[in-house]
Amino acid sequence: MLFHLFYPWHEHFILFNVFRYVTFRTGGAIFTAFLLSLILGPYLLRKLEQYQIRQQIRPDGPQSHLQKANTPTMGGILILTTIVLSTLLWADLRNRLVWLCVFSLLAMGGLGFGDDLLKLIRRDSRGLPAAYKLLGQALVGLLVGGYLFFWPTGPHATKLAIPFFKMWLPDLGWFYIPFVMLVIVSTSNAVNLADGLDGLAIGLFLMASSTYTLMAYLAGHAAVSRYLQILFVRGASEVTVFCGAMVGASIGFLWFNAYPAQVFMGDVGSLGLGAALGTVAVAIKSELLLV
Repeated sequence: MLFHLFYPWHEHFILFNVFRYVTFRTGGAIFTAFLLSLILGPYLLRKLEQYQIRQQIRPDGPQSHLQKANTPTMGGILILTTIVLSTLLWADLRNRLVWLCVFSLLAMGGLGFGDDLLKLIRRDSRGLPAAYKLLGQALVGLLVGGYLFFWPTGPHATKLAIPFFKMWLPDLGWFYIPFVMLVIVSTSNAVNLADGLDGLAIGLFLMASSTYTLMAYLAGHAAVSRYLQILFVRGASEVTVFCGAMVGASIGFLWFNAYPAQVFMGDVGSLGLGAALGTVAVAIKSELLLV
């Protein structure tokens, strides 16, 4: 939004020229997401406490986890909100990869929201049946994979970049779609499994999203990608702004999730963040770095 608002005036006001630089807007997205988290976080915590939206602990888990039963959950609403707002504020909204990442974040976050809601209604740790949840995750992966297959970002859309083997680019063809499904389902479940301990899931996600912020910038920079012999993806540099928003939101949420945790992200956060990270990975052709 700010890019479209201010950059057209750069010929009249030279200061507005900074909005053309992805690095500047990524920094803005990081700071904005972090600041929004600190501002909106206390309000969300009060609402979660007011409506008694609390963590449901599995009875067969470690006894030490039972003390977390009264900790508010569904804090992922804060993460998703700050990511989306920061992205809309700083990204070039004409970039379709940005919208693809936002779609994946919100679609899988919506699935997680439904799962969390069922847990609260039933007052136990069972949410959506595993088969239904897996089906929903696979559907999001299918939509993302199908979009990248039928509307490719370049000649290497269905090719697999293998680290340390820069010249070997196997073409997956139609198998690229189920491969994308596997990546997104796996990453969303990976973050989901890590949630529940103070600072664990968001700390790991912060490191991963920081890495992919750099990778998105490199993949979207023609000269740098050529020098490093990595696949150049047109438009990938704008994904850097989205990744920056994830980094800022993660730092902000960690403020409330670090020991002793005041809130957990819940499935609405873990599934959404995992899917967004997986979508970033496939969008910039760095899928295997997730392993």
